[in-house]
Amino acid sequence: MLTLGLLIGFGQLPLAIAQPIDTSDFSVTAELSFQDYAMSAPVLSKTELDNALNQLPGWSIENGKLHRQFQFPSFIEAFGFMSSVALVAESAEHHPEWFNVYNRVTIDLTTHDSGGITQKDVELARKANELAK
Repeated sequence: MLTLGLLIGFGQLPLAIAQPIDTSDFSVTAELSFQDYAMSAPVLSKTELDNALNQLPGWSIENGKLHRQFQFPSFIEAFGFMSSVALVAESAEHHPEWFNVYNRVTIDLTTHDSGGITQKDVELARKANELAK
C-alpha cells in the first residue's frame, strides 16, 4: 500500500513516473507476430487448471475465467489493493477485468489473445492473493 500512500500523501505521481522519457537516443525493434505471441501463452488443460485452483485459495472458474471477489475493511484498502495489482499487471502486460464497489474488488482473469485461461492468469491471481494479505 506504499504506492497508494505516495499517490494520496503527495497528491501526484512519483517523480520517476511523472517525468517524460527522452527516447531519441535509442530505438526498439520487435519481430514478434501475433501468432507467436498467442502461441507463447497456451491455454491450460483441465488438469492444469484443477492443479492451479488447488494452489489459489478463493479462486474459481466462472464463465471460462479465473474469478475471485476480495473484501477489505475499507474503500481505501480496496483501492490500494487495486493500485498494487495494477502496477504488477502493467509490468506483466497482462491486465485484469475487474470491478470495485466500496470495499469489494471482483477480478476475472483470462488471456484474450489465447482464448482462455493461461499461466499468465494463474500468476496474476497468485500475486493478487499475495497483495491482499
